[in-house]
Amino acid sequence: MENQTQTQTQNVVPQQLPNSTAILVLGIISIALCWCYGVVGITLGIIALVMSGKTLALYKSNPGAYTVGSYNNAKAGKTCAIVGLSISSLYLVIVIIYLAIIGAALSTLPWEMFNK
Repeated sequence: MENQTQTQTQNVVPQQLPNSTAILVLGIISIALCWCYGVVGITLGIIALVMSGKTLALYKSNPGAYTVGSYNNAKAGKTCAIVGLSISSLYLVIVIIYLAIIGAALSTLPWEMFNK
């Protein structure tokens, strides 16, 4: 009985972490689309970070059941998501400041002369 249990545990084939490829893809796309006024990059970055948190916790609970390659994909996706989220947030702040400056400049125009 003991030999049978040892044989069963030794024959466990590591499998891919769930969503590891999706996390990597979302992280890369969040970097690529960060110039879309920041909104798309922020959204995809947050989704990738949430998914990576769950996936990496799953790996840490049982590392022997999953492949190292899928773990590395999840870590790389998390890194890409952080970079994409940072760049997108910065770009969104720049767009808001730009619109505020344009709004302030337009408010100083003499609008009365256009009513004639």
